[in-house]
Amino acid sequence: MRRAALFLVALLGAAGWAIAARAADPRLVPDVSSRAIDIQYSFTGEELLLFGAILYPGQRLPDDRADIVVVLKGPVRPIILREKQRVAGIWVNADSIRLRTSPGFYAIGSSRPIDQLVDERTAAIFELGLSNLSMSPTGFSEAKTLARFENGLIDLYRRQGLFYEDPKAVEITEGVLYRARIPVPARVPVGNYRAETYLISKGRVIAVAARDVEIRKAGFERFVALAAQRHGFLYGLTAVLLSVSLGYAASAIFRRR
Repeated sequence: MRRAALFLVALLGAAGWAIAARAADPRLVPDVSSRAIDIQYSFTGEELLLFGAILYPGQRLPDDRADIVVVLKGPVRPIILREKQRVAGIWVNADSIRLRTSPGFYAIGSSRPIDQLVDERTAAIFELGLSNLSMSPTGFSEAKTLARFENGLIDLYRRQGLFYEDPKAVEITEGVLYRARIPVPARVPVGNYRAETYLISKGRVIAVAARDVEIRKAGFERFVALAAQRHGFLYGLTAVLLSVSLGYAASAIFRRR
């Protein structure tokens, strides 16, 4: 009985210490300027504002400077990458690789460069930075081959505005309020996104918070997308008939001239 009582006291003491430790950690209160972005025919891109506050225990600011990293990413989906090579003057598909968890969009902003905030291991664990994305290749691939394909994908998506990195995007006011603007390009894929905020101090991630963002088609674009998904055969038949009709009308007009 005495041992059981001592064990119970130690367990309660450990639980109390854990609760006190959690209470001593700062908390993040994040938000986004828009929880849903509608894509219509006139959509040319948008700027999403990620902002919030850092709540310190007892409202006491620490002596050491804390930093903020914000990430907007999604939707995660499998993708097949193919490498083209020129053979006898003709471009043909050569090597290929399949990635199971490739984000269709990834943007990261921070108050300082990532390599000045955390070490390589921590950056890889939390996937902070384009070079630390984990895309989970299927099958066996040599490290050099995998790196070549991933670098090619990152370069392609960078040029399309789908991958974005800015080490000075986050502004922190009086050590408490933060804000960052993330550009969302016109060709951004629709789906569910997560806006994540990381509070970093002394090389450690001490708080994480997230908000959900939906990017969706609206108006006529939404009607067409839903029609293609729900009534694929009728949608395809209508598209063929419309193409034939427009081609016939164009040829008739040119014949008259």
